[in-house]
Amino acid sequence: MRRPSLLKSVTFRLALVYAGVFGASALLLLGFVYWSTAAYLSREADAAIEAEVAVLAERYRAAGLSGLTASMLERITRRPAGSSVYLLADERLHPLVGNLSEWPAGTASPKGWVSFRLEEAGWPPGQVHLARARVFRLTGGYHLLVGRDLHELTHIQGLIVRTLLWGLAITAALTLAGGALMSRSTARRVEAVNETAREIMAGDLSRRVPVGGAGDEFDELAGNLNRMLDRIETLMEEVRRVSDNIAHDLRTPLARLRSRLELLRIDAGAGRVDAEAVEQAVADADGLLATFNALLRIARVESIRRREGFAEVSLADLARDVAELYEPLAEEKGLRLEVAVSSDARVQGDQDLLFQAIANLVDNAVKHTATGGVVRLEVEDRTPAVTVADSGPGIPATEREKVFQRFYRLDQSRSTPGNGLGLSLVDAVARLHRIQVQLEDNSPGLRVRLVFPETSPAR
Repeated sequence: MRRPSLLKSVTFRLALVYAGVFGASALLLLGFVYWSTAAYLSREADAAIEAEVAVLAERYRAAGLSGLTASMLERITRRPAGSSVYLLADERLHPLVGNLSEWPAGTASPKGWVSFRLEEAGWPPGQVHLARARVFRLTGGYHLLVGRDLHELTHIQGLIVRTLLWGLAITAALTLAGGALMSRSTARRVEAVNETAREIMAGDLSRRVPVGGAGDEFDELAGNLNRMLDRIETLMEEVRRVSDNIAHDLRTPLARLRSRLELLRIDAGAGRVDAEAVEQAVADADGLLATFNALLRIARVESIRRREGFAEVSLADLARDVAELYEPLAEEKGLRLEVAVSSDARVQGDQDLLFQAIANLVDNAVKHTATGGVVRLEVEDRTPAVTVADSGPGIPATEREKVFQRFYRLDQSRSTPGNGLGLSLVDAVARLHRIQVQLEDNSPGLRVRLVFPETSPAR
């Protein structure tokens, strides 16, 4: 499958959005910087002009027109190529003293400020500077202009603008480059998940999503996906194993049932009916029905996802009811069934399912304990727990995880009645109620503990 293009990548589109937002923010910020800087430089230029005006005005008041012209000539002579602009003109605006060849065009503001363009003969062709000045009307019809060439100010402002634009362009380029790198990095990790999913869909259920080890959200997602895949693989393996076990364990009783029915058909054709054969056929059919009913019960328990129907259940009452049910069977087999209830522990759960689970444990204990043995049913008071212990052959430690599989039976149990689904039902009920099932050695025999959670399962 072809990877999506970079422009279609969600992370790259997010990077573009981020670049746009960041660029707009940077543009606003840089615009404010430019506006503040330009305003500051303009104020500095006006302040310099005001300072020149103040000095010349003081000289004019002290020495009149001659003193003013002398001061202007002194300043022009001292700084012939300076940025200051001076011009004294008659009433017809003919230049008298100054470094301007003519009175500039333009209308002054009410406060006497005027902006104009400078173009001097000694400058390169086409070179024009901006200037700003303040004009005054003196006694005798004279006109005075004091200003500054704003070429340096304009140059600095242009430099600031170019710097800001380059900064904005570099920022946008770095943002896009970072977005592309981030998109590629994210795309690689997403592609790893997609590749694993494609291999799993192709039939390789052992594949898992690689975990980078950074401990970030992708690693957490990969871990959760891998745990989900582990569970799916386990369930698929259980389905396959159940199918194999069903075919293996039910083939013999089905063949036996068919043989008996064939004999009954022959006997019926001869006018004879073998009552014992009929009973055996019915018993075989009942055994098959019991197996399928057990499978259906397990499936129903495993399909339950919500626990709204849970209610408070007394473990002591459950233990007494189970003991009352199995006491006649234990006596018939020559066993001693002991019941120890030290507290009235109460839990949240489904009473019928909990009864079935405890009953299955007691049923297994009675079946596999030899005559003269002991089966003990106990409700513990330290933590909510139910224990079923027997003095039978027990279960080897290496087999204890397997006995919860459907149709799994130990070799020594093949001769006893049953279908290998009792502990599977117990395991399904335990998972629904979040009960911990512990298989321990009873020396001799087996001890099974159902340890309930300290708090009731969350819905």
